[in-house]
Amino acid sequence: MLDVFGFVLLPQNMKQRGREAWRQRPNLSAVLFLLLFFRVASAQLRYSIAEELKEGSFVGNIAKDLGIDLNLMKQRGFRIMSGSTEPLFKVNENDGILYANHKIDREEVCKESSVCLINLKTVLENPLEVHYVTVEITDLNDHSPTFPEKTKRLEISESALPGARYQLQNAHDPDGGTNSVQQYKISQNDHFRLEIKDRGRDGKTPILQLQRQLDREAKRSHKLVLTAIDGGNPTKTGTVEIYIDVLDVNDNMPVFTKDTYSAVLQENAPAGTTVIQVNATDLDDGPNGEVVYSFGSDVKGKIRELFDIDSVTGEIIVKGRVDFEEQDSYDIDIQASDKGSIPFRTDKSVIIKIGDTNDNPPEIEVASLSSAVSEDSRPGTTVALISITDLDSALNGKIISYVAEDSPFTLTPSIQDNMFAVVTKSHLDREQQTRYDITIIAKDAGEPALTSEKTISVFVSDINDNSPMFSVSPYSFYITENNLPGASLFSVRASDRDEGDNALISYHILRNADYENKVTSFLNINSETGEILALKGFDFETLKTFQFQVVATDSGTPSLSSNVTVNVFILDQNDNAPVILYPVSSNGSAEGVEEIPRNVNAGHLVTKVRAYDADIGYNGWLLFSLQEVTDHSLFGLDRYTGQIRTLRSFTETDEAEHKLVILVKDNGNVSLSATATVVVKVVEPKEAFAASDVKSATKNEEENNVTFYLMITLGSVSTLFLISIIVLIAMQCSKTTDYTSKYLQETNYDGTLCHSIQYRSGDKRYMLVGPRMSIGSTIVPGSHANTLVLPDRRGTSGEVRSIVCSFCPVTF
Repeated sequence: MLDVFGFVLLPQNMKQRGREAWRQRPNLSAVLFLLLFFRVASAQLRYSIAEELKEGSFVGNIAKDLGIDLNLMKQRGFRIMSGSTEPLFKVNENDGILYANHKIDREEVCKESSVCLINLKTVLENPLEVHYVTVEITDLNDHSPTFPEKTKRLEISESALPGARYQLQNAHDPDGGTNSVQQYKISQNDHFRLEIKDRGRDGKTPILQLQRQLDREAKRSHKLVLTAIDGGNPTKTGTVEIYIDVLDVNDNMPVFTKDTYSAVLQENAPAGTTVIQVNATDLDDGPNGEVVYSFGSDVKGKIRELFDIDSVTGEIIVKGRVDFEEQDSYDIDIQASDKGSIPFRTDKSVIIKIGDTNDNPPEIEVASLSSAVSEDSRPGTTVALISITDLDSALNGKIISYVAEDSPFTLTPSIQDNMFAVVTKSHLDREQQTRYDITIIAKDAGEPALTSEKTISVFVSDINDNSPMFSVSPYSFYITENNLPGASLFSVRASDRDEGDNALISYHILRNADYENKVTSFLNINSETGEILALKGFDFETLKTFQFQVVATDSGTPSLSSNVTVNVFILDQNDNAPVILYPVSSNGSAEGVEEIPRNVNAGHLVTKVRAYDADIGYNGWLLFSLQEVTDHSLFGLDRYTGQIRTLRSFTETDEAEHKLVILVKDNGNVSLSATATVVVKVVEPKEAFAASDVKSATKNEEENNVTFYLMITLGSVSTLFLISIIVLIAMQCSKTTDYTSKYLQETNYDGTLCHSIQYRSGDKRYMLVGPRMSIGSTIVPGSHANTLVLPDRRGTSGEVRSIVCSFCPVTF
């Protein structure tokens, strides 16, 4: 509603709704001017909202507060005049309500202002009316006080007096009013208290005041925590760590660690000899605690010529020649002072007593010295001439000389006086010791006796008296089959205790006309390094082990050599895929058809898939799995035996024919596999019995034949086993160690004892002897013994009989 002058009459219940509106009445002439020339009406509204309101939140009902009809508002194009930035508020033309256009952050909009007011200008057309709306954004306590730095370091002298004040940095809180920083507090301590200075608009400033004087010698640093607290509800805080370093002042004098200092110095002590060390400490820090030493001002010049003092360490050292006959003691004043601006000094007296000695030791000079002596020199060979003299007379000049320690050299007197010869007293061996440091000791008969030493070095020259020695004898190497031709297999190494050309070793393979030469013809050796190469790849299934000899020869004159036996064992790789033995069709493919009656029960054996792998160990251990099956609920496969059994009884709805694809794979690191296909035909019981009668007749004949072969096989195995026991006993008696190679190195051997495993238990040795696996047989995993499976080659039904031959331990 507008008054007679065109201004809005605001409703009286706006305060009850949480917002304020008022009107302003300009002078009459201005109003008449607007009415006559512009016909513009104006009014002013004021609303108050809290910051962080969500987008679309209610601010005020402008249409109601201005008394504008909603239909006229839309017709007259009511709008808010906005600048270049995105407006903070918007008016809904349908209901005339002012909404927040997006979430408002008071600290972002009004920065540092204590009161945050947003002035809006709204316009109505035809006739033109301008209304002013002010929105006050009230503050929320959504910020914590923060300090400019996480830590603050102060330096305060220990001479600072109580009452000294140190201003700290203010904490900053973007919130306004009571939500800003209201107070500070300091952590509990014995030396400081906190004062707060109110700077009005600039906030409150914390000031640190010293209450109790600091002592750096008691505590070098202090740590305080300053906390700023705002006035929000709940309150929020911010902290800064204050580290106070106490600066030192020179308030302590040096103190010597001992009450008296005395030392005994023998006469003629060499220059630089440390006589005694004085030590003083100062509790102050830095230059105030650094102690320097010097002679007192009353020390005479003669003493300063004989002795000196290290200003840093306090060591009194010999500077000149000290002679007992001149003076037997010295009393020296020592001064310790710090480096403070006003230094403190402390004096101490040091007494040095001089001891009398036999002060002329023997003198040893080398007149002649051989640079080297051959290791084959005879005892008594002269290697050096020595002159030994003593300037003293009488007993002090009488000399006793000898060679120190246990040495192959001795000292013998020469024809001339005071001359001695150093000669060998035993044979030398350069390989045991290449250099001898001969220490010659000369001692006079004075009291106390003076001793002099002289060390001369004698080198022993080499002769070729050592053969090359291999580091290992014999060598045993294990290589995997299918090695790359030309690649290095292994290397042998020999060493020679000699030196130079006498220790220069070359290698070659010893070749002869026996069987091993056939294998060694495919080997080559690097004559310098001993690295052995293979010119072809080895096949474990063809060759399992072989041995040869390598000869190492030095380059001495005459040359010496030695040889070593190299045993090579070929290790199996998984290079043979499984071979399906059953089922096998007439065309050679791994396919078969099995017929079973429909009325069989669960667990009925349908057939057994048999396979063989030429590899050994895990590489030859076969596992069976169903790769494809028409009905998983009907058939099951034993993963170890390859047996296919029914899992349930057949029903009328089951198909009459089922296809099973069996995957057979070994257990090598990279497993190899093969597949077999079994087609199971489900027939009526009558048909199955008819087929069974036909098979029974054939089966009886096959069983008779298999029984005959079984008897022959068992007789052969028993005979070979007895022969092997006799051979092993004979080998033990002859102390022969090559029993392993007799059964492993023959590549074409096809007897029963192809596998022999040896082991030791205590003082006994054992050999496990087992059946050989030939092509067409396999060890079936999962059985109670090592079962050798032999296929029946006389029939086409694929029936297989098993012969059990357990490994037998043999003691020898």
